[in-house]
Amino acid sequence: MWPARRIVGESLLSVVFGLLGAGLEALGRGGTVQVVAVGLAAAVLSSLRRVLPATVLLVTAVGSVPFDGLAPLVLVAAWSAGRRIDGVGKAVGVFGLAYVLTFGLTVVLDLPRFSLSYLVLGALGLLVAIIVPGLAGRYWSQRRALTDTLREYNAQLLRERAMIAGQARLRERQRIAQDMHDSLGHQLALISVHTGALEVDRELTGRQREAVGVLREASVAAMHELREVVGVLRDGTPAPGHGDTAPDLAASGAEDATTLSRGVAGIEGLVAASRGAGTAVELRRSGAPRPLTPTADHAAYRIAQEGLTNAHKHAPGAPITIELRYEPDSLVVEVANGPATGTTGDGRSVVSGGQGLTGLGERTRLVGGMVHAGPTANGGFRLAGVLPYTSPEGGAPSPVPGDAATTFVDPTGDFRQQIPAGSLGEGDPVMEGIGLPKELARAMSRNKTRSGIAVGCGVVAVVALLLVIAAVVGGIFFMREVDKAMIEPKRYDAVKVGQSEAEVRKQLPHGESFLTEGLDKGAPPVPEGAKCLSLNSTEVGSSWRKEPVFRFCFKDGKLIEKKSFEVTN
Repeated sequence: MWPARRIVGESLLSVVFGLLGAGLEALGRGGTVQVVAVGLAAAVLSSLRRVLPATVLLVTAVGSVPFDGLAPLVLVAAWSAGRRIDGVGKAVGVFGLAYVLTFGLTVVLDLPRFSLSYLVLGALGLLVAIIVPGLAGRYWSQRRALTDTLREYNAQLLRERAMIAGQARLRERQRIAQDMHDSLGHQLALISVHTGALEVDRELTGRQREAVGVLREASVAAMHELREVVGVLRDGTPAPGHGDTAPDLAASGAEDATTLSRGVAGIEGLVAASRGAGTAVELRRSGAPRPLTPTADHAAYRIAQEGLTNAHKHAPGAPITIELRYEPDSLVVEVANGPATGTTGDGRSVVSGGQGLTGLGERTRLVGGMVHAGPTANGGFRLAGVLPYTSPEGGAPSPVPGDAATTFVDPTGDFRQQIPAGSLGEGDPVMEGIGLPKELARAMSRNKTRSGIAVGCGVVAVVALLLVIAAVVGGIFFMREVDKAMIEPKRYDAVKVGQSEAEVRKQLPHGESFLTEGLDKGAPPVPEGAKCLSLNSTEVGSSWRKEPVFRFCFKDGKLIEKKSFEVTN
């Protein structure tokens, strides 16, 4: 529904066009009924031009030929039709039909004055009155639509950039939570296993056993608190003191591998620590060792660490086997433990957040690998990870569904699947994978016949060139018509009554022009038996409705009369 301001504006504009149409029709000496009818028609057509742009243009353009009161409305109707007619083909058809009908009716009604010059000037006038406003309106409408679309697109870019920044912060919190879970969780699990073993040591005194119990309860409480902190970080709750940019996980993995020995080389340290806690751990290797990328090397360490931690938690005392198999295209890290022996501490008191395997799945996915975990036939548990030697950027198989090549990527449903695979924290393009707005995408993908902006600009350029050519040609024709139909007052004074007709006609133009049509209306009577030549004067009439005329009448080969008078337009 239109706002009140627009309704008032449209009503006032309709009244203005109605009064203007009635006034022009009255100046054309139309009757009262005709004046009122044309005024009402102009007002109604003006109010309907937004709803029925094509119909209003056709009716107004054709009606302006017999009724001068509709002429001012043609410009506005053409502008409105150019803005509101959908589709280039439909707009061309409507404007072409309006132009042809108007020009044809003009030629039919003014057939007595028809000439080549009149044809050129009439065609040029209708081109300016109908086609040019339509092109201007269409260009303005398309420019406004494009501006609005680009403004909306810019707002979408800002929203997407804010979303990417939020995702980066979330990835940072998840990385911190993963590191806390992997590092602190493993150490606390070892403490719990050690204290559990000490509690059942028969050589301890009651006081020492009580102290060990306190230590065990403290480790369990610490794991509870660690679980709460990890949960807060994983849930995405804002945490103070963190930057907006996620650290580069690849750089972090490389630093861990070189500085903290958290790679394949560090697995022996994990095995030694577990053996020191009294757990039987066997480390097996097969195949020729091959280098891994820093992130894959770190992921191998995390798989072994997570497998040992879970075994200590849920199957204390069970034997553990860690196997490193160097396959032709990937490293397989496998941690398997037997069923719990039940001879050492109660594994049920150890807190488990259920986040370790999820984090491992994400880590291996980012390097192009995968993780599998599940029970074994003998009641134990097995954790295995497959890590490719090369990174996804360096030639790993493409993770595109349906590809014939093998992929290690285990797709997940989180938001990171929407971002190109790569190291977290790298400068991923903000608009990677984000589509354009529907309106802009449609405008960019249309074919040439439906391309609004391209066709509009091309048509404007062509029509502008045609207008320049038509203006030059029309100007030349008009000047030629002026030379045929107009003289200066001094040439009128130089002609004397009694001169021979041949001598007078040599001094005057022949007057065969559309500009001399109608000069006999309201003129003085012609001498009996005489033939007269009426020409326009270069002077201005006494009023805007008066036109000065010079008339020369000939009889029997001589000039018998010359008169100067004014006629009404």
